[in-house]
Amino acid sequence: MRKPLLVALCALAFAGVGATPAVAAAPAPTGADTTTDAAPGTLTDVVEGVVGTATDTLSGLRAPEAGAVNFAGTVALSNCSGSVVRMPGSADDDPALVLTNGHCLESGFPAAGQVLVDRASSRGFGLLDSSGSQVATLRADRLVYATMTDTDAAIYRLRTTYGQIKSAYGIDALELSGTRPAAGTSISVVSGYWKRIYDCSIDGFVYRMKEGDWTWKDSVRYTSACDTIGGTSGSPVVDSATGQVVAVNNTGNTNGERCTVNNPCEVDETGRVTVREGINYAQQTYLFAACFGVDSKLDLSMSGCAVPKP
Repeated sequence: MRKPLLVALCALAFAGVGATPAVAAAPAPTGADTTTDAAPGTLTDVVEGVVGTATDTLSGLRAPEAGAVNFAGTVALSNCSGSVVRMPGSADDDPALVLTNGHCLESGFPAAGQVLVDRASSRGFGLLDSSGSQVATLRADRLVYATMTDTDAAIYRLRTTYGQIKSAYGIDALELSGTRPAAGTSISVVSGYWKRIYDCSIDGFVYRMKEGDWTWKDSVRYTSACDTIGGTSGSPVVDSATGQVVAVNNTGNTNGERCTVNNPCEVDETGRVTVREGINYAQQTYLFAACFGVDSKLDLSMSGCAVPKP
């Protein structure tokens, strides 16, 4: 899990080496919510995310092209990325939803096996236009769903509808695909935090991926071109051809360790473990399309809804 120093350094001073990974926050984008969001991370990720920000951000930013994936509809959190998403059957007058990682929650990361549903939240999200400029701060009224079990995802409900966002800012939500992506699909990982787009392909899928206390199923593995860093957690993974969200970016193996925090390992059906240093991953999101009904309401009892339940 990727986390963009001050908080991390303080935590390390009190907890000592070998303790649970520190909560840390990168500098918040202008106008974004400044609440410290709890999420796992390492000092290495912090340094990568903060030192050299001008070089890294500019070198990774590509100018929007006609028809190409851009920043419109993505959001910046205080230390993560996210996106305004709509389900395949959503209506314009439905409350808008924001997708990010479970490990990006402002209240701390869920324990293994824990699923959070329908919690109060007033979290703010910096809405970006196609060029990456922040045009508004959107405000949540509920945390609809969050977990780090089987997947690493959180979905917030906003106080505004899709139609209101479109009318006020000219920005459409990103549509969540209801089908599983295929290996070889060209994708873009769009970080609202760094205003940076990574282009690569889906290299394959991981039967089980383990990181610290957490295990995820059927994870997306990127080709090496998507060298995501701290602060890209929660970024939408967009199918370059359809423009639909197929996954949510969440982690990468930083220094070759085996199954530790910030060093996930791959486990196949036979239990064989593979470590791929420098490779990054995402969690698929198509399962959520079957869990939401009218008015953006979560219904975990709906037919086909196979996400973890409380």
